[in-house]
Amino acid sequence: MGGIVRSAGTLTLDILLIVLAIIIASTLRDNFEPSQVRLLGLIPYAAATALLAVVLIPLFGLEKTVWRLSSLPDYLRVLAAITAVVIGAVAVTFLYNRLDGVPRSLPLLHGLVAVGLLVGGRIFARAHYQARKARQATQTPLRISHNSTEENVLVVGMSGVAEAYVRAVTEFAPHRFKVAGLVARKERHIGRRVGANKVLGVADNVCEILGDLQVHGITVDRIVVAEPFASLSTKAQFTLLELERSGAVELQCLIEQLGLVDTTASRSPEEVEASLGAPPQVRFEIRSGSIKKNAARPYWTLKRVIDCGAALVLLIIATPLIIIAGVLLAATVGSPVVFWQQRPGLGGRPFRLYKFRTMAAAHAPDGRLLTDEERTFALGTFLRRTRLDELPQLFNILRGDMSFVGPRPLLLRDQSPADSARLLVRPGLTGWAQVVGGRAISADDKAALDVWYVKHASLSLDLSILLRTIPIILFGETISQGLIAKAWRDLGSAGVLKNSDTTPPGRAPPDGDNKRMPSAA
Repeated sequence: MGGIVRSAGTLTLDILLIVLAIIIASTLRDNFEPSQVRLLGLIPYAAATALLAVVLIPLFGLEKTVWRLSSLPDYLRVLAAITAVVIGAVAVTFLYNRLDGVPRSLPLLHGLVAVGLLVGGRIFARAHYQARKARQATQTPLRISHNSTEENVLVVGMSGVAEAYVRAVTEFAPHRFKVAGLVARKERHIGRRVGANKVLGVADNVCEILGDLQVHGITVDRIVVAEPFASLSTKAQFTLLELERSGAVELQCLIEQLGLVDTTASRSPEEVEASLGAPPQVRFEIRSGSIKKNAARPYWTLKRVIDCGAALVLLIIATPLIIIAGVLLAATVGSPVVFWQQRPGLGGRPFRLYKFRTMAAAHAPDGRLLTDEERTFALGTFLRRTRLDELPQLFNILRGDMSFVGPRPLLLRDQSPADSARLLVRPGLTGWAQVVGGRAISADDKAALDVWYVKHASLSLDLSILLRTIPIILFGETISQGLIAKAWRDLGSAGVLKNSDTTPPGRAPPDGDNKRMPSAA
């Protein structure tokens, strides 16, 4: 309950600062001679700003930030949220009164002042906290073990050691360790943030937290306990030790390893041997020279410019639709209205892919696991059918995680090393595999089409894919066996198929033999 009250207080403070920024921006524009008439004319713009801030600040998670532990990712979220609020307020006010009484330079000044207030407040809180703690701070170097493979880490604890560990991982080993989230001892901390990382739950429920992360495509490899192990509840200790013994995760007790507490029993967790089979045979292999030549193409710069411009314009146009969808989802299934999954992006780097939530909660109030049919609701079906659930991915495109056209990002567990050539370009909202084959074709055929796109991407091909996407949304998916077969032939003649036991499909009819599939609900 206390966490909810604090989040509501942070949300209210942020909204007040954003509205206050309008008055400050107007005063600056009028050379510190504010006009009462001018301020009264800004009321519709201020009302639209406050309304949008109520919706968008929770969407960006600003109200859950612990100000005294804020960091650069928090400030970037502030920038993104203020940009969305200002753009949305301009659009709404323009529709209401064509911005009557709002000087054209005011929104830009408003955005700059609002970012300054929100970021400045967080920086001041952090500086005050650090100054207070500086007297008792100790210089204890963290020894981060080197590992050749990337590990997802769950951190148990809301202590200074937990914060230091998270920051050390971010600074020294961002490509070897990924912090999946934090676990607290007290429920009031759930939903709060330490830097860019969210508190997912309490230590007693660590198994449920691991299961929820797996739903999002994240498998935790290591649990780092950043509090004295003995300070955890008996249930939490038992659960963590059982997870370690089962080999599901590696348990690391930082406080004990650093020698910060005296323990009567020395704990040396057993290292988990990963029994990996023989590495998969490479099926699609693009030579390094071809990769460098392809990466140097000027088209990728042009493509990124087009993506940014189009995503910004579409976000402005779609802002009312996004707000309506968010409000309807909140009224239908509650919070959160946006669902995310971790997917591999350009170069295999994981990113969070966002969608509107189209399924209800997985469990009934009595704890019973619901079937997919029971979780389905009319609004979610409509959003999936019309692809409107993909609207939040416009933010992914604007951030550079995705493009409008490219291979669709898979779950991490579904991305085979044999198909890693498809990761040489940014993933897309739509792609060659989607307009040629859709959901019904095999994973091998999809991979072949994606790799074929990597080698043949161009402005004309991207435009063709976008045009092909429209009838698919309206009428359903089309399978073109001829184009699938052509992709296999082209890749074979280009020497991309290497050491493959997979026989390219010989069942394909001649080019142009298409089969219409119903669009999935």
